Formats: sequence, structure tokens, C-alpha cells
Amino acid sequence: MIDYRELKTRHDEIAKNIADRNMKIDLDRTIALMERRSFLMHEVEDLRTKRNTNAAQMKGKMEDSVRQALIAEGRELKDRIASSESELEDVDSEFKMLLKQIPNYSHPDVPVGKEDKDSTAVKYVGKPPVFGFKPLDHVQLCEKLHILDFDTATKVSGPKFYYLMNEGVLLQMALERYALDIVMKHGFTPLITPDIAKEEVLEGIGFNPRGEESNIYTVEGTGTALVGTAEITLGGYNMNHVFDRNELPVKMAGLSHCFRREAGGAGQYSKGLYRVHQFSKLEMFVFCLPEQSEEIHNSLLAIEEEIFGGLGLAYRVIDTCTGDLGAPAYRKFDIEAWMPGRGENGEYGEVTSTSNCTDYQARGLNVKYKDDNGTAYVHMLNGTAVAVSRAMVAILENFQQEDGSVRIPQVLVPYMGISEIKAK
Repeated sequence: MIDYRELKTRHDEIAKNIADRNMKIDLDRTIALMERRSFLMHEVEDLRTKRNTNAAQMKGKMEDSVRQALIAEGRELKDRIASSESELEDVDSEFKMLLKQIPNYSHPDVPVGKEDKDSTAVKYVGKPPVFGFKPLDHVQLCEKLHILDFDTATKVSGPKFYYLMNEGVLLQMALERYALDIVMKHGFTPLITPDIAKEEVLEGIGFNPRGEESNIYTVEGTGTALVGTAEITLGGYNMNHVFDRNELPVKMAGLSHCFRREAGGAGQYSKGLYRVHQFSKLEMFVFCLPEQSEEIHNSLLAIEEEIFGGLGLAYRVIDTCTGDLGAPAYRKFDIEAWMPGRGENGEYGEVTSTSNCTDYQARGLNVKYKDDNGTAYVHMLNGTAVAVSRAMVAILENFQQEDGSVRIPQVLVPYMGISEIKAK
């Protein structure tokens, strides 16, 4: 969340940022609640002081009329405190709910727009392949290769789940280890993270675990949810922690399953593996000093480019527009790989994203650092090293051959032990 003390001092900037992000939040209502909350907190404190004074006076010797007056005053103070505390609880609850909805500030260079079409392509790398035949999409290829089974998974688990089989299993494991080796080379500590997190962690890092619009699977009656990304559990790892300044940056890479309720809305491409309810992902996460975060954000993007460039895929880098930023993100870059089976003649499709969330998530999770000047909130960043299902889509479609077999990118051959998946 943002610093509530800035709601008034940066009012116009915050209001414009809300509008630029195409969000509807009553900023003035939030400020009014903040002011009422402050008044009630002082009022309750003053009433408690008076109650303590009243109780102390009752201990001495006095005339009965004076004692009765003090008793009456004590009862009145008790009722007033109860009334003010009840209102404070309601006001505080609504204020915090609205405050959490206010998005992070946006980097001044972020393109302003409502939808992904308003984002800006800032870089193109590689050339899409030219085939001497009509390329298949990855679902058609997987049928020929016998490496994916949606039908049985639908029977067992429901739509948008899948079984990986045969060389498909080897390809997933190869992608995970390939990406892991690269991020470890760049100083990231590897972790396999829990697939469940407490709702307080999800809320702290900026995910909504409840409601119809939530993308999260909640575990009923437990106060927990399945994670949509290891960003949640990696961020929660240092919840309520204070780093020494010289410890930063701390770089972590979490391998996890990811669970998403929504497998695609109106206008979203969702065929096959591109948008599913469960997939595996290796996520990079960094805790750092505020002055380090922009440089580290660029380095996360460079690592993602190293991973996908190494696979021999054509891709472009997208500077995400304001309306398509998640609430915690100050700036977000996406990598979109060329996917020949998408659309009529092939299209770019998102395979990674990396976000600088500045101190927005750190406030929600209470993660700080200390130095000679005291304590302050760290900056937190995340970046996809590899979302396996989407990487598989790009590899299968780009490296297909006329007979339906698929060549394995050279960097993955040592991990898989084969150079080709043959059509069955």
C-alpha cells in the first residue's frame, strides 16, 4: 500500500494515477475516513486518560455525594469509550480497505493507456521463423507427439487442467533446470516454496484472496489460499523482518506450482496451455534498497532476455501501460515470444513479466531495513524466470517440423538427453 500520510500532500498526483490506471476509487472518501480515524484515536486516548484519572480519584476518602458524582462520571466515560471504540473499529476497517485499493505510483515513463494495446514495444529481438508448410498450433502438435492430455484431466479435475506425458515431462523439467542454472549464476538463492499461503500474506503483497473478481483459489475454513505465483510466498518469507542495510540486496528464486481461478476472460487468448488453472513457474524476487531498485529491475529484464534469447526464440519487450499494471507495480516489463500457431499468421504472446513494486508491498508486509538514520521500507521486485507452460507453447510452435516432430533448442538438449521429440 502507499503511505497514507501522502493522501493529502500528493492528492492530485494520486488522483491522476488512479484515473490513468482506469480504476474507480473514492480518494476523497478515503481521506475523510483517515481524518475521522485520527480524530477518534485521539478522542479514545483522551477518554481513557480521563477514566484513569476518575479511577484514581475514587481511591481517596471523600463525601458520599462526591463519590456518587465520580461513579456517574465513570459510567459516562465507560459508555463514551465503548461508543468511540466501536466507531473507530468501523472507520479503521473501511479506511484500510480503501487504502489497500489505491495503486502504487507509476514511473513517469510508463505509457498511459487503458488496455494492453496501449502498451509500448521498446525492443524486438530475433526474427520469427518462416515455414515451408502451414504450421500447427501447440495443441495439434501435442496430439501428434502424445505429450499432453487435456481430455482426461478435464474428466478428473475439470476444464483447463492437463496431464503432461512422455517427453513433455522431460521438457518441463529441462526448462526448470535451465532457468534455475541461469538465475543461480546471477546470485539468486533457489527455493522450492509452499503452494499455500495465509490470506494476510496475500493481502499484504497486494493480491485479493476473496470476492468474485479474485483470481485466487481459497482453501475454505482455513484462512489460506493456493498461490497464483511464488511472488506471494517469497515476499512473505521476510514478512515483519528488518534487514541491516549491508545485507541488501537479497535475491531469491522460487520454484512453485501456480493456481489461477480465471482461465481467460473476454478477448483474452486462452487456447491450450497458454492460460490454464495450474502450471509451474520459476520466479525471481529481490529485496533491496530504494536507490537500487530501478537498476535491479533492468537486470531482472536482462536475465529474462538471457533465458529466452538462449532458447533461440524471437521476442519483443513491452513497457506495460498504466491500465494494464497490477496495483503493486510501479513499472512492469513483459517479454512476448513469437508463437506461430497463435491467430491466423502467428502473434506475440506474453511469456514473462518483471515488476518494480518499490515500497508498496513492503508496507503491506512490514519489511524494512535499518541504517544510521533509522529504519525505512525496502523496495521489492519480482520477475518470471520461466513460466513453463507458456515457454513450452513457444518452443513447440517455433521448432516444429513438417512431419509434426519438434526439435529441442540446443541449450536444452543436455538436460533432456534428446534433440528431438518425434511424432508418434
